[in-house]
Amino acid sequence: MRTIERFEDLEAWKRARNFAKLIHSVSGNGNFGRDSGLKDQIRRAANSIVSNIAEGFERDGDKEFLQYLYVAKGSCGEVRAQLYLAIDCDYITEEEFSQLKALELSRIICGLIKYLKHSHLTAKEPLETLET
Repeated sequence: MRTIERFEDLEAWKRARNFAKLIHSVSGNGNFGRDSGLKDQIRRAANSIVSNIAEGFERDGDKEFLQYLYVAKGSCGEVRAQLYLAIDCDYITEEEFSQLKALELSRIICGLIKYLKHSHLTAKEPLETLET
């Protein structure tokens, strides 16, 4: 099994990066794009997911990485809540919401959290790749 040596190799980070790109795209359209408060908040929350996965990985151990993953997962929940508001305001459809796969990203982050909590890695050992 290969090891993960850079956050860019983490599947969770790759998915979060793509998710943030999709959020930036959908939040720039129509009335959503004109609602600067919701648009800016959802973009910051999506960016937080990507950033916290990366920052946590660069820290000196699993305990700190776990803390950052919990923050990333929380930000994922924040984005989902804001997407529900976007549905309520008719900025996006429920189909568009489903296509963003926000819950799937949350589950991927949760899987990484569970893996780290049950692993026996020490601070400087490389993270083994996860199959999702």
